[in-house]
Amino acid sequence: MFKEDFLHYIWKFKRFKTQHLVTTNGETIQIVKVGVHNQDSGPDFFNAQLKIGNTTWAGNVEIHLKSSDWNAHLHQKDKAYDNVILHVVYEDNAEVKNTNNNLIPTLELKENIDLDLLHHYHQLIYSKNKIPCGNQLNKVTTFEFNNWLERLLLERLERKTILITNHLKQNKNNLDGTFYHFLFKYFGLNVNAIPFEQLAQNTPLKIIEKHPQQISVEALLYGQAGFLNDDLNDEYFQRLKKEYAFLQAKFQLQAIDKVTWKFSKLRPSNFPTIRISQLAMLLKSHPRLFSKILELKEVKSIQQLFKTEASAYWSTHYQFGVEANSKPKKVGKTLLNNLIINVVAPFLFVYGKQHQQEKYIHLALQLLEQTPAEANSIITNWKALGIESSNAAKTQALIELKNNYCTPKKCLSCYVGNKLLNSPFKN
Repeated sequence: MFKEDFLHYIWKFKRFKTQHLVTTNGETIQIVKVGVHNQDSGPDFFNAQLKIGNTTWAGNVEIHLKSSDWNAHLHQKDKAYDNVILHVVYEDNAEVKNTNNNLIPTLELKENIDLDLLHHYHQLIYSKNKIPCGNQLNKVTTFEFNNWLERLLLERLERKTILITNHLKQNKNNLDGTFYHFLFKYFGLNVNAIPFEQLAQNTPLKIIEKHPQQISVEALLYGQAGFLNDDLNDEYFQRLKKEYAFLQAKFQLQAIDKVTWKFSKLRPSNFPTIRISQLAMLLKSHPRLFSKILELKEVKSIQQLFKTEASAYWSTHYQFGVEANSKPKKVGKTLLNNLIINVVAPFLFVYGKQHQQEKYIHLALQLLEQTPAEANSIITNWKALGIESSNAAKTQALIELKNNYCTPKKCLSCYVGNKLLNSPFKN
């Protein structure tokens, strides 16, 4: 069988035999306008125009798999459905009425749908491939596919915009403070994202602004992260511990539990101890980091801003009190690109939209276009289908396509799915 959204698609694009249509009571139907597809509550299509018998009607259209679904959904008791002028169903199995007890004209589509179209739909929806239409992508031109990806990139940025704006509302529209929160989250990558978010939540940015010295910022972050509770015979550790004791007492701070941090299966360069120092060095120079980014006009300048490294102590350590071979602990390309893709570009996009400044929206897109393509299983799967990615703008669009269209099988909402289904149809 199929889902109701397939009937929505059928009606919206008139992908059925539109000649000699009649209601289940034998009245002729002429479609003037199918109406506007409604994605919210209420009838499925608003402002349709139909000629039923000798009368032209303007109103709404409701769509169900079976007529009896009208009563099952209690539409007969809902005045929002009193303006429905046609009930479109795959199978008619019951008469339906509105709250005024008036009979609703019904159109049954069972015999009006092309079987080839239904077959193509089933091929997509019941495909076991990770990309349902993967073996048919050659039927869509590169130009069409790339145009669809450009729309998907904006869709992905809009999705991230919602997360940022919701956090902004909770944070009283403090843009720098919200950026600070997201920066910490993505510094932790997937493994330590939660403890890094907790660290940002428990460590107000205003304290770092008041104490921007390196020893103070590192002491504050390591102390709040729970790393300074031990008693190590290590000079730098003891300096940080003493400084944190002062700051903790001054600002009545509450540290998070050290056990929340994960070290196992991480490369030493990704240890949270290293990441915290890199963050500290970044914030030492620019506590209000997003305000600084807004001053910059070029992609390279923004990238350069994040090219920091952990403090000198960490050149010979990965954990407190344990010496290692000397090696600078710089922010690597993977983390840098991750921050630009997930934090910097979305925030510039949000700022540009909120302040109606296209230059920041353009800069956000430029950043993604000049950031290398991501490497993950989703992009690998696309590559196996012949879809190459030259930059992060394309990989972000492909991730959006996979996660929000291919995986949930929203082929009817996808340009590619529509293109494959929308073959010539004989009336």
